[in-house]
Amino acid sequence: MKHLNKLLVAVLMAMGLSSHAQDSNNPWAISFGVNAVDTRTSSGSGSGFFDQHFSQPFAVKDNWNILPSLSYIGVNRYVGSGFSVGLQGSVNKIDKLVTFAPTAPGHDGRGNIVTNPGDLMYYGIDATIKYSFQELIKSKVIDPSLSVGGGYTFFGDNSFGTVNPGAGITFWFTDAIGLELATKYKWAVAANEDKAYDRSVFQHTAGLVFKFGGKDTDGDGIYDKDDACPDVAGLKQFNGCPDTDGDGIVDASDACPDVFGLAALNGCPDTDGDGIADKDDACPDVAGLAALKGCPDTDGDGIADKDDKCPTVAGPKENGGCPFLDADKDGVADKDDDCPTVAGPASNRGCPEVTSEALEDLKVQARAVYFNSGKATFKTGDKETQARLDAIKEILKNYPNAKFSIEGHTDSTGSAKVNQKLSEDRAKAVMDALIQRGVNPENLESKGFGSSQPVASNKTAAGKAQNRRTEIRHVGSKYQGKL
Repeated sequence: MKHLNKLLVAVLMAMGLSSHAQDSNNPWAISFGVNAVDTRTSSGSGSGFFDQHFSQPFAVKDNWNILPSLSYIGVNRYVGSGFSVGLQGSVNKIDKLVTFAPTAPGHDGRGNIVTNPGDLMYYGIDATIKYSFQELIKSKVIDPSLSVGGGYTFFGDNSFGTVNPGAGITFWFTDAIGLELATKYKWAVAANEDKAYDRSVFQHTAGLVFKFGGKDTDGDGIYDKDDACPDVAGLKQFNGCPDTDGDGIVDASDACPDVFGLAALNGCPDTDGDGIADKDDACPDVAGLAALKGCPDTDGDGIADKDDKCPTVAGPKENGGCPFLDADKDGVADKDDDCPTVAGPASNRGCPEVTSEALEDLKVQARAVYFNSGKATFKTGDKETQARLDAIKEILKNYPNAKFSIEGHTDSTGSAKVNQKLSEDRAKAVMDALIQRGVNPENLESKGFGSSQPVASNKTAAGKAQNRRTEIRHVGSKYQGKL
């Protein structure tokens, strides 16, 4: 019983040290199972050191001592980089003691005999430093290892220290549960040859190992050390971070974490498939253009259909997306057309250009306007003059943006000063008569040239008659310089 107490002390000590095939996630492990003690290695038989100590390693029936119950327990602690340290306590009952006695009856071919020493108990307390190759071979199931350590053995009434090189392999059923098979050679240090039981042995163990101690704050099965989101439950494929909407994008990187979406749109949906996330799409149910925040533009006028008063006909924004009216179809919108009912070029603000025929007609009509002699008044009762003025008005109304100069001329009779004044007054009289008839005054100007620009000889009555005249000349557009 005193040896059982020693084993209990060893187990309690082990709770503070160890490691077997743990890792940084589960730094602690506890192992327990069955051990076998083989005393053949120190019998002394054989032709050399290795033959003496390591021959017949699997003579289980003849040489192994197995206690058919829980006979070892260990607690271990991972320290990093594949290394672990631990403490193991074991108990056994020796009923097969191998001794070299070549003269004794019943010895085998090597001179060994196997005897039962009776109630001989075996206890061991062993500390171990172990290196796991699991990470090196990149396996999640197979975990080979090498170890070295030392311990103290109680063999019957004797006790002695040991140096323990060893090897093992663990097969992990899960991340935390495995089957552990191990062996170590327990070389007795400074054994007393006078004591029959001071000897080196092989000790083999087979049992279960359980890893524990890993912290998993959010309970998602991923330890905090490897959990990118340790405070919220997540998925292993996302290093422990959640993907609430299940779209394959972790919530932290998902612009729409509660709605299934597309990776190309940072996890947001695109209902209409126009490449614009619904959250940024002003028209999420109908495909549209990025430039219009996801809204369509059926007529291609740059105005979204929802804001376009004429969505199927292109038009400018300032007119609500509708085209400006162009009654005369001259390409100049009515709002900009000075002649909305008469076609004309844009260069003349939609009005027709003054033709040479119109100018010739104006020339004829203007020269047929007659004044009282020496005066700027029209001949009294001259119906032809009034008709000529009406005809001039009809011609000018066809050119509402054309500017005309009404010019008065005299013959050489009288002084130049009087003639100049008379020519100016007559030109103005024609201009005033046209204004009274509805011609835009902005389109008219009047000038007098006196007798300075004769068209015939002033030496004859016929020539003077031709020089006494009124002319109307086209001088451009009233918008000239402003177009």
